[in-house]
Amino acid sequence: MLRKLPGDYTRDIVSTVPNSVVFRPVVVNTPAIFTICSMLFRAVVGLVRMVWRHPVACLIVTVPLVLCLLYGWRVALALVVAVTSSLLGWRLTDPVSFTAGVGLRLRAWWRWMWTYRRHWQPVMVVSGLAKHVGGREYLPRLLKVACTATADVVTVKMLSGQAAADWQDKADNLAHGFAGPECRVKLSKPGRMTLVFPRCDLLSTPIPALPISGDVQVSAVPIGLREDGAPYLLKLHGTHVLVAGATGAGKGSWLWSAIRGLLPAMRAGLVEVWALDPKLMELSYGQALFGDRYAADPGACTDLLEAAVKVMQERAGRFAGVQRNHVPTVEDPFVLVVVDEVAFLTAYQTDRKLKERITSALATLTTQGRAVGVGVLAALQDPRKEILSIRNLFPDKIALRLDEPTQVDLVLGDGARDRGALADQISSTPSRGAGVGYVRLEASPEPVRVRAAFVSDFDIRAMVAEFAGAGEAR
Repeated sequence: MLRKLPGDYTRDIVSTVPNSVVFRPVVVNTPAIFTICSMLFRAVVGLVRMVWRHPVACLIVTVPLVLCLLYGWRVALALVVAVTSSLLGWRLTDPVSFTAGVGLRLRAWWRWMWTYRRHWQPVMVVSGLAKHVGGREYLPRLLKVACTATADVVTVKMLSGQAAADWQDKADNLAHGFAGPECRVKLSKPGRMTLVFPRCDLLSTPIPALPISGDVQVSAVPIGLREDGAPYLLKLHGTHVLVAGATGAGKGSWLWSAIRGLLPAMRAGLVEVWALDPKLMELSYGQALFGDRYAADPGACTDLLEAAVKVMQERAGRFAGVQRNHVPTVEDPFVLVVVDEVAFLTAYQTDRKLKERITSALATLTTQGRAVGVGVLAALQDPRKEILSIRNLFPDKIALRLDEPTQVDLVLGDGARDRGALADQISSTPSRGAGVGYVRLEASPEPVRVRAAFVSDFDIRAMVAEFAGAGEAR
């Protein structure tokens, strides 16, 4: 069967078969005027698109040039000096509004022109995201570059037929290609990808313990900071939270920050914190905050968990047919069961009967408790299923520093690492990585990078001195 060859390759064919027939494709010469018009059209479209997306940067460049051509260089120079002085004064007097209104826009234009547009074609080709079909090269389209205070956000239109997994597999290639420390790939909508290139890390230094404001916080408790510098509020009421991380990853920072944020509500009688501390190291330092709702011995921990189950069942009996959602009150406060190392109770417990009772109580709480105001906040080192069989009963999960890449998906769910949750790459140096983690909530599959504030021994002693007795039974 004869096949037509592209281009003029046929002229180089040497046939050894007598009387062979070679078909040469027809070449149509395009008039030069069509080529020129096509190039002009693309240039105009690109110019309009650049002005539309980067108006501030384009005005800063074009207005002085136009004035110089119309009125001479003196007028243009005077305007440049006046505008520069005004912008400098704005920058000195109100840097926040200047950055939001001008600084980030100029940075986005510069990054679009000098970094992404200039290197787009070679990076796409080398990483394998560009395609060659029939001698023609097809590139994903660079749509938009926006800058936040800490990262570049690049919007891309994928080629037809590409999937989000194709881009997630090339995240390392994209990071190195555009000289970024890492690249996080998110699917914004069908056919559109969002690439996030962090420029600086606001979470690289420890965060001191957050001040106790005095406001009663139950549902959203201040924990620390997001990677964009915004405060992070952790939902505790109406859910269960699992914190997983290797030794020294900073699980205590999350537990104590949550307890610290609930102290005003505990004083108001709207929250009770029940603490299980089988390691006798972390929560025992603030034992006075929990009163008689503190347990360390496996038997005492079992009794405390079963007492929480009784509270849950008693409330469920009263709420049945009356209300579906719990509202914290003094009569029915929100009960948060904090377990420092749940594996000591579920996997490493040598007493089989205690182990079965503990697992049954935790399973009951995590399946039925949140509707009646009983939540579980558990910390875990080893996220394997055989260590904690009820791992999937926790709607919200936090992955701190983990030992292996596969553990990230064990904690946060399948595909979490491909979406940018690089928990296995968090620094093992305490000053840089302790308390840093990725949060995946039940309502959103996208992981969020957060660092919890460090609550020191001095802070815990101050909390005990001020709030001791707030957690005692009323």
